[in-house]
Amino acid sequence: MSTDTPLRPAPAAAVHDDLSHDRPPAPGTGPAAWLRRLIGIREELLARVPEERTRYTWYGALVLNTALVGSLSMALALGSFRSDLPLGAVLAVAAVWFWVVLAMDSWLVSSTHGAGVKKWSLMLRFLLSVLLGLFIAEPILFQIFDKEIRQEIAIGNVRKVADYRGMLVSCNPTDGTTTADRPDCLPYQLKVAGSPAELNEQIKSNTARATTLSAQVATLNKTLQDKMSTEQRLCGKDNWIVRNGVRDVTITCERARTDSSTYRKTSKIDTYEKQLAALQAEGQALQEKKNKAADTYQPLLQQAIDAKTRERAASLDSDGILTRAHGLKEVAESDGFALFLTVVLHLLLLCFDALPVLAKFMSGTTTYDDLLGARFTAARRLHTEELQVQRECARMEQEVRRYGVELDTTDRMRTLDHQYRVAQAERSAQERAELDARMQRILRARHA
Repeated sequence: MSTDTPLRPAPAAAVHDDLSHDRPPAPGTGPAAWLRRLIGIREELLARVPEERTRYTWYGALVLNTALVGSLSMALALGSFRSDLPLGAVLAVAAVWFWVVLAMDSWLVSSTHGAGVKKWSLMLRFLLSVLLGLFIAEPILFQIFDKEIRQEIAIGNVRKVADYRGMLVSCNPTDGTTTADRPDCLPYQLKVAGSPAELNEQIKSNTARATTLSAQVATLNKTLQDKMSTEQRLCGKDNWIVRNGVRDVTITCERARTDSSTYRKTSKIDTYEKQLAALQAEGQALQEKKNKAADTYQPLLQQAIDAKTRERAASLDSDGILTRAHGLKEVAESDGFALFLTVVLHLLLLCFDALPVLAKFMSGTTTYDDLLGARFTAARRLHTEELQVQRECARMEQEVRRYGVELDTTDRMRTLDHQYRVAQAERSAQERAELDARMQRILRARHA
């Protein structure tokens, strides 16, 4: 049987679906063709409408110009904000950014070809172009208004330093009065040794400690004097006794002496008196410092304020991207004409960066778009028909396979039926042969 014969049609290459056999030859390579290739133009299709070659050549030039401006903007940004970078690194980053912008714009433009592009899709591509343009436009605006921005930043920094110095002076009075009760002065308080207020606090603390220690020493001295008076009274000549023929003090006197001596040691009155004397001397020294503080504190305070002011001035940024952006904002807000120029330049640069997509809006649907849309439609139709042919071929092959299985099943059923009948006939012949042999044995037995 011929059930294995395939029913597929001839290969797709043999089907007459080659639409390029009657097309004019593609033009040769060159700068113009390379520019058109950037935006995804198919030269063999554009050859049918050679009138539009110039349009798409300049379209590709727009994409290339946008990428060049983007790389220039990145180089300017790095040169302005990161002046410490070497020239090679700046050029490498600018080259990478050139490729990124070129690839993105090429994709945006190439995806707009064809008659079936939706308006909302073009709007999304336009928004993406605007975002890209904002990133590219800012460094260029910084360079255009560089002089005004630097002047505004310098004025703002001077103002900030002056305000900072004013707060330092306000929160650190020359008489040393504390400003801890002012919340706005907490970040501006300075620690200058020898301030009158600090000396006053030290004198108060020293006086309080000396008063407490003086009272303690007075109490200890009174107790010691009482014990010594008792010792003098008990050890007087009136209380002497005769012992072994010699006049001597009594045991009570000796106990009083021991008690007074022990108390002098255990009470540490000598140590406390020395500490009290040191506190009194320290108080006199602090009082002398306080008398001289009016002449020495003010120069020290002025030096501390000057040092803090210099630190503040050195810490202010003048080249950061946020600082320059704030400077550009101040320049635009300070003058109406500057604001007008800023807005106009923003719009101009944004339109330039979004021009590859804007060109599609302005040009509308071209003949090339119609041809490409027809090519897409034909490709989809051919693909659909190819799928239908493949599906029909698969169905017919399934039918052939099923018919082959049915025929094979019929043959096998007939073979099985024949084998069954042959086996039945053989069993019947064996049974008849056995019956004949048995009859022969019975007949021989009867004759015998």
